Amino acid sequence: MDIFIVNVALPTIKKDLHATDADIQLVIAGYLLGYAVFLITGARAGDYYGRKKVYVISMCCFTLASLLCGIAQTPLQLNAGRALQGVSAAFMVPQSLAYIQMLFPDQSARARALGFYGSVAGVASVIGQFLGGFLPDIHFSNELFSHLDGWRLIFLINVPLGIVAVYNACQHLKEHKLLKTGSFDVSGVVLGSMALLGLIYPLIRGRELGWPLWSLVLLGSSFLLLYLFVKNQQVKMKRGVPVLIDFKLFYYADFRIGLFIALFYFIAQDSYFLITGLMLQDGLHVSSSETGLLFVFQGLGYVLGAVGSLVLIKKYGKKVIQMAVLLMMVSLLLHVFLFSAAKVDWYLSYPLLLMYGVGCGAVLPSIMSLALQRIPADLAGSASGLYSTIQQAAVALGIGLTGGVFFSFLSEGASKTDFVNAYMGATALNVLALIGVLFFLYRLPEGGKGEDA
Repeated sequence: MDIFIVNVALPTIKKDLHATDADIQLVIAGYLLGYAVFLITGARAGDYYGRKKVYVISMCCFTLASLLCGIAQTPLQLNAGRALQGVSAAFMVPQSLAYIQMLFPDQSARARALGFYGSVAGVASVIGQFLGGFLPDIHFSNELFSHLDGWRLIFLINVPLGIVAVYNACQHLKEHKLLKTGSFDVSGVVLGSMALLGLIYPLIRGRELGWPLWSLVLLGSSFLLLYLFVKNQQVKMKRGVPVLIDFKLFYYADFRIGLFIALFYFIAQDSYFLITGLMLQDGLHVSSSETGLLFVFQGLGYVLGAVGSLVLIKKYGKKVIQMAVLLMMVSLLLHVFLFSAAKVDWYLSYPLLLMYGVGCGAVLPSIMSLALQRIPADLAGSASGLYSTIQQAAVALGIGLTGGVFFSFLSEGASKTDFVNAYMGATALNVLALIGVLFFLYRLPEGGKGEDA
């Protein structure tokens, strides 16, 4: 919910903190950067130090980071808090996925559990998008709270929720058997984290700064570091030393292809919320609460798509996901026609966002289930960490690339036509990403063999 609730509030935050376009991109991308860089580390930390212990500590850190975001007075302070939120989430989320792998060893039961997990994400998106639009429009008349801007509540609301989550985890979660052999892969953590940081950060900041030399050097070095990371892991596996990524995961064809599907899908998903929220509020002058209400229909569609796909995929297989991706593509093209009209028909916007949401809901939990459902429990931590890393890195990549295309069309005092052109260019990039999803879905075996020969 944390990403969804922020998306709609971005224009309000930008005005209140006098932030730049790059600052606003980093409100999302900074969170994702901390998330993606430490996800694999977080997953393996749960294996070595205890999933319950790591979950509780990271939830406490996330709650503290949310408080810091809520009281931030400058864009730098806000983005520092967001980065800390992302790092905390990187250690927290893989434990949730790993617990699903542990608690549901049966493949069919695990698939249902993962589908339910994805459906819960849909409910969270509905709540998050509504609150993200509603809370920024709140203005307190009481003198004590007169300086408390409504958008701050989207972060402060995490504080009581975090306290409740920590209490319930301490009371009800059971610790799993720890890995006692070997030591934690520190060199793998350093190389992997530096490679991801070197790739994602310059993609976010480089465009606005005119691609200075340091950004190009970082991009080039990230590929070298990634190569060294892979070699480091392969050598350690041959020596029988514990590694950050267990390459046995890549024996599973559906997991390999599922990572590519996730990469292209998540490039499109969250960048859609960024550019659509900015288009509605800054381009078409729709209020924050009205924008939140529009996105609620997208969230409702997500829930309908997620629930319906659980039944349909059993009968029709991956064809359901392919049709859902096509539905998303058609919906994106209709978005462009709707927003470019001389007079926007808002009655058409509600079913249009609902349609897009149905497509998202049928795709997102299904591709996660396809990628993870055959992974054995002993590889659960590594698999969930790698999948989530690809997911969040793809979201950050989408924010950097698609958001970069969007902002490249805009300047101070941009007109509606400028915003429409920006939206059209950015949406074209998202459609290309969804074409990539279709390609890899086509490559995915219908029955999905567990392992390659």
